[in-house]
Amino acid sequence: MHKLTLAEQLAGLAAKQFSSEELTLDYLARIERFDSRFNSYITLAPETALEAARAADAAYARGDAGALAGVPIAHKDLFCTAGIKTSCASKMLDNFVPPYDATLVSKLADAGVVMLGKTNMDEFAMGSSNETSFYGRARNPWGTDCVPGGSSGGSAAAVAAGLCAAATGSDTGGSIRQPAALCGITGLKPTYGRVSRYGMVAFASSLDQAGPMARTAEDCALLLQAMAGFDPRDSTSLDAPVPDYRATLNDSLEGLRIGLPKEYFGGALNPAMEAGVRTAIRELEQLGATVKEISLPHTGLAVPCYYVIAPAEASANLSRFDGVRYGYRCENPRDLYDLYTRTRAEGFGTEVKSRILIGTYALSAGYYDAYYRKAQQVRRLIRNDFVEAFKEVDVIAGPTTPNPAFCFDELSDPVTMYLEDIYTIAVNLAGLPALSLPAAFVGDKPAGLQLIGNYLSEARLLNIGHRFQQVTDWHQRRAPGLD
Repeated sequence: MHKLTLAEQLAGLAAKQFSSEELTLDYLARIERFDSRFNSYITLAPETALEAARAADAAYARGDAGALAGVPIAHKDLFCTAGIKTSCASKMLDNFVPPYDATLVSKLADAGVVMLGKTNMDEFAMGSSNETSFYGRARNPWGTDCVPGGSSGGSAAAVAAGLCAAATGSDTGGSIRQPAALCGITGLKPTYGRVSRYGMVAFASSLDQAGPMARTAEDCALLLQAMAGFDPRDSTSLDAPVPDYRATLNDSLEGLRIGLPKEYFGGALNPAMEAGVRTAIRELEQLGATVKEISLPHTGLAVPCYYVIAPAEASANLSRFDGVRYGYRCENPRDLYDLYTRTRAEGFGTEVKSRILIGTYALSAGYYDAYYRKAQQVRRLIRNDFVEAFKEVDVIAGPTTPNPAFCFDELSDPVTMYLEDIYTIAVNLAGLPALSLPAAFVGDKPAGLQLIGNYLSEARLLNIGHRFQQVTDWHQRRAPGLD
């Protein structure tokens, strides 16, 4: 059953070929058997999952099952879940049990999903490799000596290993798309504001966006249908109609105009990665698309721009973790100053503290104009590059990452690590939607094709992804040793 896509599982449940309880028990058994290899979960919720599965089976028996009733998924451990620990993979929140659900969690629950548990991630979503988690590294099913990507590495590893039907992730600079590419699954970063951020622990508020991670574009469409929509509790939520994402999956690609940014090819891009991506783009041409070279001239400024803005916003957002209201608190503080300093020094990991310091510096008196304001001005230039490009093309295509999954501790230099996000970061700075599809292999590791769309064009991206997956089998490949 775990080899079925989410869409196939829904069809099987509706036809009563198996029950949600059977499906859930199968996944729980697989997690017990395999997850010691991958460390993809932080917290499991078997009792809650089985209760939800039985409720789904009862709904099918009554004939009023929700759109996603009975399919077992996992949530990245930064979405608040009532009564279940939400840690952000940090010692700071190791004891935090929220009293409410994030909007995304409640929407999916209303659709009938079964939540198996909470997945591993980089601490407070700060990282590209899942090496900064307080609970240890999640590992890539395609090679346990390799990273699964980050920060949604646990979600990607769990889907790739068949330990859940799908998972939620968050994307601040590529944190859905990059791990999806490295683990050989499909991941969608929606338009900023398309999915509510209420109840999602913030890293960088103007960049964070929740989205689905699954085997296929069709599965992502099903998940996004339930996740998307206006939320009055989120001041950044878009009040825009939600289309039927599944209805247009089979639309023709005849006449689709694809732009290939010259800045995305050559340079630091692995030659085998480039060859695989170009072959994938030729598949889209055979489906009726046309291709032209375009330019996104400020691409090279995306990484330095991001690593001023994101840490600045993180330094503000993470100031609430001070040992006073909730979360970790140091023992026997001498006074308030000691409480603050020791709580934060002991509760945060090295990467998080580094980014807080960078962000605080960028926002400090005398440096705000030189760094933060300048970065925001560059951000507008990056956005304008996309605005101009979409006057000529319908979608922009390129690699998701410059390289396949790398080994643990291989990229010890932070700047080298940050450059692994060179093709994904600009999308967040501009607030655009983007989809990563498994599209090739470099050696024995998966490689991703990234499709970037104009604002609120998720339906078109999912249509292109689905048509591509109808004529290729990259998304059907399974990591070795997982029956």
